[in-house]
Amino acid sequence: MSQNPTRPTDPAAPYARECRTAVAAAEEAGTLLRSRFPDGFAARPKGGLGDVVTDLDLLAERIVVGRIRERFPHDRILAEESGEAAAGEPGGDGGDRTWLVDPLDGSNNVVIGLPVYVVGVALCVDGAPVVGVVHEPVSGQTWSARLGCGAYGPRGRLAPDGRGRPPSAAGPVLAWTQGHAVRRDDRAARTLRHTLERGSRRLLQLWAPLLAWTLLARGDIDGFVGYRAEAIDLPAGALLAREAGVAVRHLDGREFGGDFRAPDTERSFVAGRPETLPYLLELAADAGAGQGGPVTATGLSPSPPAPPPTP
Repeated sequence: MSQNPTRPTDPAAPYARECRTAVAAAEEAGTLLRSRFPDGFAARPKGGLGDVVTDLDLLAERIVVGRIRERFPHDRILAEESGEAAAGEPGGDGGDRTWLVDPLDGSNNVVIGLPVYVVGVALCVDGAPVVGVVHEPVSGQTWSARLGCGAYGPRGRLAPDGRGRPPSAAGPVLAWTQGHAVRRDDRAARTLRHTLERGSRRLLQLWAPLLAWTLLARGDIDGFVGYRAEAIDLPAGALLAREAGVAVRHLDGREFGGDFRAPDTERSFVAGRPETLPYLLELAADAGAGQGGPVTATGLSPSPPAPPPTP
């Protein structure tokens, strides 16, 4: 049962029905995940960069996609494991509406028995999020947001009033994420991450970006920085944080659009409360200067291409 009782339920509110559907689907999937963790599943490698996929990813995804398809058969759905599903009825056209489903954000944590994982669902219109839901199965808690309607959690609205942890003289607590396609020897990523580590009290790498977004929206951490972040979980998290009063920018300070259709070079970001954001942007600028060039329109100056393989 949802632990988000104070979420607005006005059926006439924008995207209220879609938000209720996303919450119910994420919580149903979360019940399954919680019942099978930590040893009721099998895992296998996913791609060649160390990622994994489990039975739980597939089962949870089937639940969420099925619930969305039942209620919005004309919408497109882009799911983490199964890819893009067109509208489910003959002749149906979802128009510019696309659901993004991350059924198990934190699969690598689950595989090693670490209970740090969430379910994420977003609805995007013209590429931008209008509904975002994150459910944490371990605690049974759910966070949700609708564009222009605020963000809500178990204790009600996440008010954008600057509340949270008091600032520490030792520096901010930050989170970090990078996309799966980022190579381990990517100079820009390494320089940015090292600069953040030097400029913060802690730099968290949770292997579950959506959980980091909820921590930021709640005021439990001070900032979140991503480098070529994954498209599937970015919209839900960014909307939740923004509706809670968090500012999100590109590394060079431009307003962050968050269009999931953009290339990964446009998915590098800095997110924090307005009073924290200038310091975070300074760190990003320092990282760009540290590798011999300014922050560019697509993020840090790119690393040189990898040499071709030896014949």
